Amino acid sequence: MKKLNLFILALTLMVLSSCAAVGGIFKAGAAVGIIAVVVVILVIIWLISLFRGRSN
Repeated sequence: MKKLNLFILALTLMVLSSCAAVGGIFKAGAAVGIIAVVVVILVIIWLISLFRGRSN
């Protein structure tokens, strides 16, 4: 019985740590995605201002 409790405890610790790792990966992915969107918007604004400057 003691071995079973130790196995369940070890299994629980592995499952919880993997959930934390996956959560960290998704948080990093979300941050990179937000930064990428901001960069794309800034490039679009820069291109629009570049073309407006040429026409004047």
